[in-house]
Amino acid sequence: MTIALLLFLPFAAASADMLAPTPQMGFNNWYSTFCRSEFNEEMIRGVADKMVTLGLKDAGYNYVNLDDCWAESDRDENGNLVVNRKRFPHGLKALGDYIHSKGMKFGIYTSAGTYTCQKREDGGFPGALGHEQQDAALFASLGVDYVKYDNCNNEKVDAQKRYSAMGKALRMTGQSFFYSLCEWGENKPWLWAKNPDVGASSWRTTGDIEDKFDAMRKNYEENVVLDAFASPGHWNDPDLLEVGNGGMTTTEDRTQFSLWAIMASPLIISTDLRKVSSRALEILGNREVIAMDQDTLGKQGKRVRKQDGLEVIVKPLADGSRAIAIFNTNAVDKAFLLGAAEIGVETGRKYIVRDLWRHTESGSRGQINGTLASHATNLYRIRAVAETPRR
Repeated sequence: MTIALLLFLPFAAASADMLAPTPQMGFNNWYSTFCRSEFNEEMIRGVADKMVTLGLKDAGYNYVNLDDCWAESDRDENGNLVVNRKRFPHGLKALGDYIHSKGMKFGIYTSAGTYTCQKREDGGFPGALGHEQQDAALFASLGVDYVKYDNCNNEKVDAQKRYSAMGKALRMTGQSFFYSLCEWGENKPWLWAKNPDVGASSWRTTGDIEDKFDAMRKNYEENVVLDAFASPGHWNDPDLLEVGNGGMTTTEDRTQFSLWAIMASPLIISTDLRKVSSRALEILGNREVIAMDQDTLGKQGKRVRKQDGLEVIVKPLADGSRAIAIFNTNAVDKAFLLGAAEIGVETGRKYIVRDLWRHTESGSRGQINGTLASHATNLYRIRAVAETPRR
């Protein structure tokens, strides 16, 4: 083996394209626990168990990710991060091993700053700025598969420089990491995060979501216009799923899931699955909607209409069919009509229209119509019927 080849061995980790051919799916605790005491080893193990028993793992949710507050407030004398033993008495290696034993992957959080986003007056936790190689080596030793890299306390250091430093440090371990930038869209990461020096698989396009319809809609509006920048291995991320946390109605929860799916967004659950309602579970486990998000063509849906409080998004799919979302932003019910030209199909041909929430099918000549409840989103999959040639 030549010296030149040896020099490249530390960079043998899988590329973003290989790690994320479709948007990532999984769980992150943040919006169900924030930094409260219930964020602990028992909770994460319980969630991992529920992901298996509730069928979510089989539906595609395969990451179990810790967010902020897992560490002690200070590094040790050698500058290493220290796990909070009160929250995680058996340590993170044992927790990661448990998650891996369930057939899933283990994720962790830190920030591209001197401290993470938890308020310093509440204790605060060390960030990775200036410690990138040291922290990446620690994550590799713990068996971490996924790194969420936040943007707080960044000392006004250039964003690309900070995120490139961690990207390089992760690659130098020789281990493959899903690298998720949480840069909030401040420096347009969709323009540079996929570059080889950064190597990110996804990047936040928005600020933090809230469990309110207007906040969810704001994140959608900021993300839906970025369809040109998503592709296999590289995903726009409008933040976690609030489905099941109680701040939105069931209709609004279904709308968030629908919009995130048609935008080929990451589907990361952030409700406590140990006590999830049957209605929320029905939304999160809808395999027809998940299949649309996970379609291998890797296209983010494009908005083709925004008028009178109705928005239409169209997503081409790998089998030649199309997914269509129609979103009613109004406070009242609205009738709608989708024409063939608008949704990108030929006029006059025969089509089968599949309703992805009602799980029903109907025939069509390329038009779809109906009435949509306030704040609701309908999802359809339309495919052409093969016509028998005339003799």
